[in-house]
This record gives sequence, structure tokens and C-alpha cells, in this order.
Amino acid sequence: MVIKRIISVFTALALCVSLAACGTTAASSAADAAPEAAASETASSEAASSQAAAPEETPASPETAGAALRIAGLKGPTTMGLVNLMSSADGANYEFTMYGAADEIVPLLVKGELDAAAVPANLAATLYQKTEGAVEVACVNTLGVLYILENGETIQSVADLKGQTIVTTGKGTTPEYVLRYVLSQNGIDPDADVTIEYCSEATEALSQVQAGMASIAMLPQPFVTSALSQVEGLRVALDMNEEWEAVAGSQLVTGVLVARKDAVEADPAAFEAFLDGYAASVEAANTDLEGTAALCEQYGIVAKAALAQKALPACNIVFETGDQMKTDLVNYFQVLFDADPASVGGALPADDFYYGA
Repeated sequence: MVIKRIISVFTALALCVSLAACGTTAASSAADAAPEAAASETASSEAASSQAAAPEETPASPETAGAALRIAGLKGPTTMGLVNLMSSADGANYEFTMYGAADEIVPLLVKGELDAAAVPANLAATLYQKTEGAVEVACVNTLGVLYILENGETIQSVADLKGQTIVTTGKGTTPEYVLRYVLSQNGIDPDADVTIEYCSEATEALSQVQAGMASIAMLPQPFVTSALSQVEGLRVALDMNEEWEAVAGSQLVTGVLVARKDAVEADPAAFEAFLDGYAASVEAANTDLEGTAALCEQYGIVAKAALAQKALPACNIVFETGDQMKTDLVNYFQVLFDADPASVGGALPADDFYYGA
């Protein structure tokens, strides 16, 4: 029997921004609205590699079968899909801990101090390589969260980006790969037909739009929801998830749940029960927006339920398993590998990486 545990106490994250704020101050406040989205989409391959490589030991086996699964989440969309499970009666069967950045989770997972974690998809692939196949991906939990925003009405399709300047974050990481791939597949040379200016963080990109220095930016959710409320005339011009699917034939993936194989094998039934609860939690996140938003505030994932409720529909929270999960991830990893092998750990994961597929 799974031992009953009390859910860990989460620290609040100030994700809410003042709708009345403006200028640089408004941009700075908005930064707090998307720590995981930015971290997920911009997690550098170098950081992922170094964090995963540091511990040399193979993940430790669970002490006993039946011990409560230790689950880690990030402050953002991936954990927004978990909150309904966390608040349920079954949630007491698990130990949930939340972190602000993926690099906090990596050493704990590798050393066996965590059993499963919601992490950026490319980091899961890197972990697979660095642990010599000791981890596997159980589900896709978040699809694309990147959007092209415009202060104006010029951009109606990807073709309209030709000749434009785009400010964004994530040079050398997932956002750059996604943007370059979508552009090139639409006949636009990313190096000659557009100007891409990379900023250190989303607030810097938004500040340029606010100051009139740029009119087009690519930003992640839930930062987008907050930004739209602050900049008059700012609108979503393109959903990069839709644009990716149009040219790649699969869905753009942001986050996954990765698990240690020995933890799964120690009690397969318990892990399946967790996945069943997770699936139900994601369903609730997409149907009961008000209730889920309240829980996001309660657990400190978003400071205000109102912001969470606005952002939830655009966060692309899903529960993909089996063949669909594998198809989307294989296609996604191939694009990243072609752009930079280090972004997925130097090689594509083998079939044993995909749980249930």
C-alpha cells in the first residue's frame, strides 16, 4: 500500500503583475508571471548537460516497494496540470515538491532523491543520455507555449514575418530552434530574410515593444497573458504551436514527466495509479478553469487566481502517452538534434526511453 504522506508546503511565487503598471516597471513586474515557461522554453543545453553530468552515480533504487512516489514540479504550466491531483484525497499518497528552475531538480532526480519530475522535454532527453538510460518519459504534459506578439496588424501569417525584426529570448536554445525551423519551412531564411534580436529575458523583449523600439516579439505563456493586459494594441499574431504542427506534422512539445525506471519498476501498479490521477487532474485543469485557477493560487504557482484563469486556456496543458507521445517527441527531438545535437544530450533517445510506447 502506498504510504500516506502530507503534500509539501509550497512557497508563493509572485506571478501577478499590476495591470496599472506601465513602461519598464510594468515589464519588470511581468517577468514574474512566467518563470517556468521561460525556463522550460529557454533551458540551455549547456546547463542541462552540466547539471546532469555532475553526479556520476546511477540513480539509487527506492528503499522499499510501496513507498510514496516523490514528484517534483516547476512553477508554471506543467504543475498547473497537477494541482487537482495535489488537492484530491489521492494526493496524500504522493510527496509533491515544487521548484523554480529545472536545474534544481536534475541532481535530485539523478541521485535518487526524486522519483519523477515535470521538466523541459529536451532536458529529459539529456537526462536519458547522462544516466545511460536510467530514466524514461511517461507523458507529455505541456505543448507549445510560444506566441508571436505584435503591436499592430501587419503579421497575419508566417510569410508576413519576412523583412521584419523579431525580439525574443533563448538564443542557442529551444525558442531559437523553433523559430528558425518554422521560418525555414515557410521559405524564409532566418539569417537573411528576418532580423532576430535575442534578449536575456522576456521583460527585456517586452520593454523594447513598449518603448517602440520593436513591434514584434516571441514570448512564452503565461507571460503573454500578463503582457497583453499591459501594452495597448499588443495582440497575439501567431500561435507557434499551430505553426509548428503545420510544417512538422506533429505537435510542438514543451514539458514532459520523466521518471526513474527503478522507481517505476519497484511498484508498477502504484505508478500507473499516479498516471491515472494525473490524467484526471489535467482533464480538470482544462474543464474547470475557475477551480484550477484557485488551486494555482493556493499552492503558490500563480499569485492570483484571476491571472491563472486567463492563462490556463493558452498554456496547452495536455496528457499524452504511448504512441502519440512518442511520435510528437521523436519529431521534436529530431529538429533539435539537427540544429544542435547537444540540445538533446548528443544523441537521440532509444525506444526504451518512451514508457508504454
